[in-house]
Amino acid sequence: MAYVKPEEIVENMLQAGAKKAGLSVKNLLLRGFLAGAFLGYATTLAILAATQTGFGIVGALVFPVGFVMIVLLGLELATGNFALIPIAVKDKRARIGALLYNWTWVLIGNLIGSISYAFLYMIVTTKMGHIDPSTIAAAQRLIDIAETKTLGYAQYDFDGTISAFTSALLCNWMVTLGAVMAFTSTTTSGKVIAMWLPIMTFFALGYEHAIVNMFLIPAGIMLGANITIAEWWLWNGLPVIAGNIVGGMLFTGFMLYWAFNTCKKNHY
Repeated sequence: MAYVKPEEIVENMLQAGAKKAGLSVKNLLLRGFLAGAFLGYATTLAILAATQTGFGIVGALVFPVGFVMIVLLGLELATGNFALIPIAVKDKRARIGALLYNWTWVLIGNLIGSISYAFLYMIVTTKMGHIDPSTIAAAQRLIDIAETKTLGYAQYDFDGTISAFTSALLCNWMVTLGAVMAFTSTTTSGKVIAMWLPIMTFFALGYEHAIVNMFLIPAGIMLGANITIAEWWLWNGLPVIAGNIVGGMLFTGFMLYWAFNTCKKNHY
């Protein structure tokens, strides 16, 4: 059968979380690097599609290609791991130390991959600095987005931080659901379609994803956005990572675990 029942999905989530918790630093960094770079590819594709057509929803329709590549190749995306590993710890299939170990090294790998792609994108887009990014629609759009994601929150002080955190919570509710939806089918086409739905939803709504922002904001800075590294992490990086953790861990990981793992154990 192509369709997998929710109780089996949760079991697959637990197995995946336990497996991820046991990976070496080398694997976490390499797989994290590739995942960060692939999301950078997908983000630039989405921005190009939106600027060429004038419709943001077109960008959202194409953005999930990056997530599909990440999941099908078994790469490491910290935001997905925020949902899978905590329930493995709760089910005594992984240790809390392994969770922190995984999250730390995967975030580092994601960051390096994202910034590396941002640097290469900047080289190609500006022809090594010979072309003004403001004359390129996609590059200017990227700059505008980067400033909105930092200075746009800074103008509201603490309320801006809460807004960024909440946006990140809502984002990773959908992103981790995308990772889980891959378990709903045993066919590649079924997995792709299932993953596409929540990923398209989060991107279309403009919610905050830590790894996407690890490309967007550094790329914006490289292209001339009026943002400092401190502003990036203060107004976006840290509150967004925190919101992504809460959204993925609570609203996807634990809620599905409580709903269907308990059901499975208590079924007569």
